[in-house]
Amino acid sequence: MKISFKHQAKEKSNSPTCSITEFALNYDLLDGALATITGRYPNERRVVNQQCDELAYVFEGTGKIVINHEEHRLSAGDIVLIEAGEKYFWDGNMKLFLSCRPAWKKEQHQFVD
Repeated sequence: MKISFKHQAKEKSNSPTCSITEFALNYDLLDGALATITGRYPNERRVVNQQCDELAYVFEGTGKIVINHEEHRLSAGDIVLIEAGEKYFWDGNMKLFLSCRPAWKKEQHQFVD
């Protein structure tokens, strides 16, 4: 069993429009985080996860994700699977639960275009 308590979570900001709360499971195969999107992330260009698939559940708000130039409107209750290698950006005002497999690592997350 793996568990991460709220008091163990780490707050960070990826940009002025994206803040993240990371939960440390100390498990290389899977992770979990909360993200608050308040505009476009990244602010310009797109990002790609080279090694992990990222599952996102929208639990509050509305917006969109653009994956490989295809736009998808999102609202609370929607789930998106971003597969490794897909180029994307978020835009809107949303709160997301994110989980990556294998666990997300900064060095595999790249800005492209």
